[in-house]
Amino acid sequence: MTIYDFTVKDGKGADVPLEQYKGKVLLIVNTATGCGFTPQYKDLEEMHEKYHDKGLEIIDIPSNQFAGQAPGTDEEIHAFCTLKYNTQFPQMKKSDVNGEHELPLYTYLKSQKGFEGFGKGPKALVMDTMLKKSDKDYKNKPDIKWNFTKFVVDREGTVVARFEPTAAMNDVDTFVAGLL
Repeated sequence: MTIYDFTVKDGKGADVPLEQYKGKVLLIVNTATGCGFTPQYKDLEEMHEKYHDKGLEIIDIPSNQFAGQAPGTDEEIHAFCTLKYNTQFPQMKKSDVNGEHELPLYTYLKSQKGFEGFGKGPKALVMDTMLKKSDKDYKNKPDIKWNFTKFVVDREGTVVARFEPTAAMNDVDTFVAGLL
């Protein structure tokens, strides 16, 4: 099984086979409109503008699984993102990224790149403290921990990196640029 065996649905419910992105670098991110990390949409759009013509595809998959921070319909989420952040990259149907109803794509992504920590700094400490309250063993599970977790897939279809929401967007940008 490869990344290209998966299909996701766009915001209107149409199938989007990932095989259409063969030969591209993919940045797959679960997003939310009411999260402390939501301003990362600005950075994502900047990356899209800089690198799309060089082969980057950003696949935005809104998820309401983390503190209900993506409560709107697919249309409302799309309107928010385009009006507030002028996003131009594809936005998929709001979906689960963990649990019984998670997208099969996310089952695959997590099997390829598990959780490796939040890094250092105040945001990492906040995330660690918050997650330990609900699951003392969270560090040993590959689950998506929060909104704006990013997976990077190289041009050959290999999942090569996972960036937690606490990662500096400059680091994500530099990593992606190195693959283009």
